[in-house]
Amino acid sequence: MVGYCDTVLALALVTVSTVPLLQALGRRLLSMASGPRDPGDPGDPDVPYVPGSLSAAFVTCPNETVAKELGRAMVEKRLAACVNILPHVTSIYTWKGKVEEDSEVLMMIKTRSSKIPALAEFVRSAHPYEVPELVALPVAQGNPPYLRWVGDSVPP
Repeated sequence: MVGYCDTVLALALVTVSTVPLLQALGRRLLSMASGPRDPGDPGDPDVPYVPGSLSAAFVTCPNETVAKELGRAMVEKRLAACVNILPHVTSIYTWKGKVEEDSEVLMMIKTRSSKIPALAEFVRSAHPYEVPELVALPVAQGNPPYLRWVGDSVPP
C-alpha cells in the first residue's frame, strides 16, 4: 500500500507542477502560431501597456455623411479600432489669407501608433478637402482591457 500511495503522491506532484508549465507552453505556441507581436504590444494580455503604442487621431469633415463613410472604411480596412463622430463643431482658421469659420464634424479615431502613416495616406486619398486635417496624439494610459481591445482590433 505504501508503494501505491507514494506513486499517487508523486503523480499528483508531477501533475501540479507541470500544469502551469504546459499552460505557459500552450500560450507560447499560440503566440508563435499567430505571429510575432511588437514589444509592449497593447493586444498582449501578458505584457503591460507601453505608453504611446496606441494613438488617438482627429480628422474634421464637412458633414456627417463624409465622416461616416471615412470612419466605416477606416474600421473595415483595420486602420482603426473605433471611430467616434462628434457633430457640430465650429472651426475657425486661416485659409488662403482669410479667416474662415465653418461648421464641421470631428472624427476621433483610436488606432495603433504604427498605423498613423497608413491612416494619413488613406485620409489624403479619400477626403474631400484639399488639405484634410489629421493630427494624432499618443495614448499615455487608459483602461487596460480597452487598450488590449484596440491592439487586438488593429493588426501591427
